[in-house]
Amino acid sequence: MVVSVTASTTQGQMLNENELDSIKEACDMAIEVHDFKLRILDYVEARMAFISPNLSAIVGASTAAKMMGLAGGLSRLANMPACNVQVLGAQKKTLSGFSQVAALPHTGFVYYCELVQETPPDMRLKASRLVAAKCALAARVDAGQESRDGSIGQMFREEIEKKLDKLQEPPPVKFIKPLPKPVDPSRKRRGGKRVRKMKERYAVTELRKQQNRMNFGDIEEDAYQNDLGYTRGTIGKSGTGRIRLPQVDEKTKVRISKTLHKNLQKQQQWGGSTTVRKQVSGTASSVAFTPMQGLEIVNPQAAEKVGGEENAKYFSSTSGFLQASRK
Repeated sequence: MVVSVTASTTQGQMLNENELDSIKEACDMAIEVHDFKLRILDYVEARMAFISPNLSAIVGASTAAKMMGLAGGLSRLANMPACNVQVLGAQKKTLSGFSQVAALPHTGFVYYCELVQETPPDMRLKASRLVAAKCALAARVDAGQESRDGSIGQMFREEIEKKLDKLQEPPPVKFIKPLPKPVDPSRKRRGGKRVRKMKERYAVTELRKQQNRMNFGDIEEDAYQNDLGYTRGTIGKSGTGRIRLPQVDEKTKVRISKTLHKNLQKQQQWGGSTTVRKQVSGTASSVAFTPMQGLEIVNPQAAEKVGGEENAKYFSSTSGFLQASRK
């Protein structure tokens, strides 16, 4: 960008031979210095397993060599805080007039190592801070010439991987905590004869208990001859096999009023009224054919009413005895 802008704004004057030779010599020196730098980095990278094995176990030999070369040695790198280790190798970009949205701050050698680049983009800055902190600790271990086999660096790398995996886990499902059990203080319950009578009235009878029981290994027979599964349980299965009469319990017996009881007793007496005589045949009709008038409307129940009113006075089921008087 700088070369293109300079070329577009130059006055177009030709350089003389001395200036051109100086520029060529400077370019050759820059290329030679860069080649020397690469050779030194390659040598240091090859010897990183012996110089700093713990730091190489975390970020790799190439990144560790670049960090040591830029810091000025292992001792200076060990004296650096983690915040400065994170920005080692960061290039300050002067984007005058251009957008700085895509510019990544605090992105040095640590940001482009393998551990950080494997994480999602939105978590790379957090991962780089974590790796930089462990690199500072590993550099101090190497400066003290401890753990020459790199076991501490390998332990730091495993801790970093576990923390990164923990950060990438989905959030736990929120558990809806149930409401606590309501505090139900002890209170007085109603008792007495009325409550006992009500419990006895709605108690389970012996017949219902037998119906609810089942014998092991017996084939149940459906009471309705279909697939409803309604059976009689153990009713009538003991003894002769017949259905025994249920034991009538006076406590659970159906209660009726005294008036209804009197009416039922009157109907059960000899000569009482019956509902059979009051039924009318479906073929009975109020229209009859007579030889005198042809069609005639008659009452089919008129024959039953003949003498009904006279007999009701003496032969009624509800009337009492009458005292006969002499004439």
